[in-house]
Amino acid sequence: MLKDLKTTLEMIKIEHTLFALPFALLGAVLAARGLPSGRVLFWILIAMVGARSAAMAFNRLVDRKFDAANPRTATRAIPAGLLSVQFVTLFVVASSALFFLAAAMLNRLTLWLAPIALGSVLFYSYTKRFSPLCHLVLGWCLSIAPTGAWVAVRGTLDSPVPLLLSLAVMLWTAGFDILYACQDKDFDQQQGLRSVPQSLGIANALLVSRLLHLFMFAALLWVFVITGLHWIGFVGLLATAALLVYQHSLVKANDLSRLDMAFFTTNAYVSIILFVTIAADVFLLG
Repeated sequence: MLKDLKTTLEMIKIEHTLFALPFALLGAVLAARGLPSGRVLFWILIAMVGARSAAMAFNRLVDRKFDAANPRTATRAIPAGLLSVQFVTLFVVASSALFFLAAAMLNRLTLWLAPIALGSVLFYSYTKRFSPLCHLVLGWCLSIAPTGAWVAVRGTLDSPVPLLLSLAVMLWTAGFDILYACQDKDFDQQQGLRSVPQSLGIANALLVSRLLHLFMFAALLWVFVITGLHWIGFVGLLATAALLVYQHSLVKANDLSRLDMAFFTTNAYVSIILFVTIAADVFLLG
């Protein structure tokens, strides 16, 4: 059982919670205009882990036949026979229950909204079968984090700040997911799956990704203005812009060899830098 659990955590890449968790913490800090209580932070963390674990494991379940047919993903745990469908299904149920428990421990509104959040992250797994807008759906799933954290702290949605932050997360996620999908363009065409690279070609997909990240930066600037942040937060925005430019410089239509570096390294830095700088701005400058 412990071996299967370890394999499952490796399969869902639990460490990639770093992509969304800093935005959830940022939503919480902005909602509290400081540090929320330890209890609220604890249950936000549990909710994030539960929702993301359920979503990733469910995705591996419903995509297992496609994963088995794709040389890039054939070694994943389910198609490789390292995990049974029954065990992963049980893991999805347990992770979903953990998410609902965390939502219930926060406040009534988070519990009411929990089915929408979980339904969204599970529904994403099917979108690539019928729409190239799947990247935006994935973005929507991650964008729930900052608004959810805001509601967890305040018990209400009383400001445009978390919505703008969520918009930035959605555009950022969709942009880098389009980059990541470029490496599966040919496979998606063979299997009848939809994506922006499959629909528009890699060169146009890279352009769409850049536009999404440009709009993401505009949303962050809007957050900066209406929250009254200071120079520390602005430094974070400039660092984010530099990372996004660097990310896109690594990926060319005729050269995807540095895609992993663009996807994993720079995107983890984006979320962490934004959290550290904006949170520091709130704590130090008020």
